[in-house]
Amino acid sequence: MNRVDSLGRAIYKAMKAVLNTLQGSPAQQATDPHQPPQGPASTRRIRGSIAMTQLLEARAGRVTDTMRRVAQRENVPVRWVREQIVAGKLVIPANGRHLPPHGRLDPLGIGKALATKVNACLGTAPVDASPDTERAKIECAVRYGADTVMDLSIEGDLDAARAWLLEVASVPVGTVPTYQAMREHDVAELSPDMLLCTIEAQADQGVDFMTIHAGILREHLPFAKPRIMGIASRGGALLAQWMIHHGRENPLYERFDDVLAILRERDVCLSLGNGLRGACLADGGDEAEMVEMRVVGELAERAREAGVQTMVEGAGHLAFDRIPKQLKTQRKICGGAPVFVLGPVVTDVFPGYDHLTAAIGAVCAAQHGAALLSAITPREHLGPPRLEDIKQGCTAARAAAHAADIARGLPGARAWDDRLARARSESNWSKQFLLAFDPETAEALHNDAAPPSPESNIMFGHDESAARRTREVQRILSANS
Repeated sequence: MNRVDSLGRAIYKAMKAVLNTLQGSPAQQATDPHQPPQGPASTRRIRGSIAMTQLLEARAGRVTDTMRRVAQRENVPVRWVREQIVAGKLVIPANGRHLPPHGRLDPLGIGKALATKVNACLGTAPVDASPDTERAKIECAVRYGADTVMDLSIEGDLDAARAWLLEVASVPVGTVPTYQAMREHDVAELSPDMLLCTIEAQADQGVDFMTIHAGILREHLPFAKPRIMGIASRGGALLAQWMIHHGRENPLYERFDDVLAILRERDVCLSLGNGLRGACLADGGDEAEMVEMRVVGELAERAREAGVQTMVEGAGHLAFDRIPKQLKTQRKICGGAPVFVLGPVVTDVFPGYDHLTAAIGAVCAAQHGAALLSAITPREHLGPPRLEDIKQGCTAARAAAHAADIARGLPGARAWDDRLARARSESNWSKQFLLAFDPETAEALHNDAAPPSPESNIMFGHDESAARRTREVQRILSANS
């Protein structure tokens, strides 16, 4: 690409550093990777009081207003919601500082047994970091089906941008704290305590869920050497560079108990990142991804034991036929934790159309257990998304989520389709537009075709409407019965 943003350059340098080291570059001077956490901040977090998270409340047998709202939205018994939370199969990303009266969050649940949810990735970029643009992005994302959003800002005042997003967002907001920590501190100077401070600051702002790449370890890095795309995850590549430079283990893994203490204090949902996810079909589901997945499974169990709600990130690029098995394996390894898939994109040769290649994979993933789908835009792999890209990406992901809900027999999922089908059979265009996911686009396309009569079939021409002929057949059959 001609334009590469500052974070992109950092990721590129991180990847080069990782691969060069794996190929034999001199190792950096190592410090003791087993040294205990140092400093007053760590001690304070470990010994701090334990907040009552939704998970801890559920374990205590209590039902919260947040659980009641989820039960209402999903049309399920609230006791069932509480039981699913206790089992670790359902999470409610709802930081107390984002809930009313402090914020505008309308809580929702994420879990395999609920309606499939869609996430949209937003955030400032070098090409445009204005608040007006970000406002338009979140409005567009939510309008076209996003249930959650992630602030992946890399330009401007990141804290101010996040504060503004949390102020206006009625949906859960997620982040990847490593991005900000690495943007504000050089790899050489970044300490584990600095990472923890970034996590704590974002939690205090009201962030509802955080992607933490704690599962990628030093011993995993050689598995990336034979790959075509190496380590494609931003968080994974940046932490890999940190580990190699300092000669130490992943600080998010070493200080995982401190991370959990921070998240528990504000009831921030943990999303365990897939730092070694494949970024092309050749790398998807390989040994690198699987060794990290096993560590993620162990960390997910530790998080639940600590009272922290937890979901896990899944595949990014994966051949269609491998999706069911990988979802089954991941859900088993991770104890049934909700899976958040980043696509999966099922072919590499359609740049400009990856909202479609991802939606194809997303239907399969959701049918086999994924609970949250990341909306992939047409500009994926090509550049920062614009408003139309966000619309296209969210619409495609929403369609995938709905199709999967129908396929797995979610109660009531097909009722919407049946209502529109009846309107179509009656040639009731106004009702069809009213029931359509995107009424404006449906009506505009219809009007552009300028049908000569309400019953005309645009493809076959005037008086060739199958609906009209069917009604005539039904009238005759009824008269003869």
